[in-house]
Amino acid sequence: MLVKSMEWLQDRLRLLDQTRLPKETRFLDCSDYRQVVEAIRELRVRGAPAIGAAGAFATVLAAQELGRQAPSDFRARLEQAASEIASARPTAVNLRWAVRRVLRASEGAKTPAESVALLLAEAHLIQQEDEAANHAMARFGADLLPQGATVLTHCNTGALATAGHGTALGVIRTAWEQGKLKQVLATETRPLLQGARLTTWELQQEGIPVTLMADSAAGFRVSQGGVSCVILGADRIAANGDTANKIGTHMLAVMAKEYRVPFYVAAPTSTVDLDTPTGADIPIEERKPEEVRGFAGVQTAPDGVPVYNPAFDVTPARLITAIITERGVVRPPYTESLKLLFREQQAERPGARHG
Repeated sequence: MLVKSMEWLQDRLRLLDQTRLPKETRFLDCSDYRQVVEAIRELRVRGAPAIGAAGAFATVLAAQELGRQAPSDFRARLEQAASEIASARPTAVNLRWAVRRVLRASEGAKTPAESVALLLAEAHLIQQEDEAANHAMARFGADLLPQGATVLTHCNTGALATAGHGTALGVIRTAWEQGKLKQVLATETRPLLQGARLTTWELQQEGIPVTLMADSAAGFRVSQGGVSCVILGADRIAANGDTANKIGTHMLAVMAKEYRVPFYVAAPTSTVDLDTPTGADIPIEERKPEEVRGFAGVQTAPDGVPVYNPAFDVTPARLITAIITERGVVRPPYTESLKLLFREQQAERPGARHG
C-alpha cells in the first residue's frame, strides 16, 4: 500500500508529517503558504520531487491569500511569496523549478481568481507528471538489475519522497514486482535516519525483504560480496553529471568504485540543472547542530561541541555508472548525454525548459 506524501483538499494542502513516522501517522492541513515553507524546512515533507510539488501548491495558497486581500500589486506580491517558497531549501532544484513553472503557467491571468485556477491546474499537472515519471524510470532501472539482485540504497526515495511510487525505491518496487529482487540493504542515513524510519517502513508495508544497517557498515558489507548495485536518488544533477544527494552518498560511491559495484542515480529530468555547470556550483545546505548532538530530543553529545552538519554531499560524475531518468538511462560522458536528453525533450515538446 503506497502512502501519499501530500493531497490537495479544495482550498488547502494536506501533508503527511514524515518526522512522526514510523511510530505515528499524522497529517498537517496547511491553508497558509508559510506553513508549507516551514514544513519543507523542518523535513515534514521531504524528497526533491515531493518538495517541488509542495512548493507548487504553496504558491497556490499564496495566491489564494493575496486574492482575498485584492492588492493592486497582486502579481508582484505573488512573485515575492514565490521567491520565499523557492528558497526554503537551497540544494534541491525541483523546488525552484516547480515554483517557476507554476508562475509561468499563470502569466496570462487577468484576475487573482484566474491566477489561482491556472496555478492550481499546473500544480496538479506537476504532481501527475512526477508519478508517471516515477513509473517510467522504474521500468528503465529494473532492466539494469540482474535476476536475484541484492540492492543497497541510501536515505528515502520512495512514495514519501515523490508524488508516488518513488525514484530509486520505485526501481526497487518494480524489480520486486518482476520477481528480480532478492533483498534490499538500507542504510540508517544519519543524522535524521530517513533510511531507518522511512525506507524500511515503506518496504515492510509491501512485504519487500529489507535489512537495516548503520551507514558505517556499508563498506564492510559490500566488501563481503553479493551486492548487485547501489541505487539512490538525487536532489540536483549538474550539467556535467556531478550529483548532490543526501550526505553519505559520496562515501558510498567511492566504496562502490573500489569494489566494482555499479552505482546508479535515479532521478526525474526536473532534478537535472543544466544551468549549474558542475557540482562545485551547487549550494549545500547546512542544518542545525542539534540534529547531530542528539536525536528525537535526546542529547548524546556534550553541550556546545562544534558540529559540521551538511545535509548533502556531491558525488563526482566519474563515480556514477549511469543516471536513470523517465526518458531512459543516461551514461557518461554526461556533459553530452544530458544535453542530448533535453534536446530530444524540447524537440518533442516545444517550449519545454530544464530545471
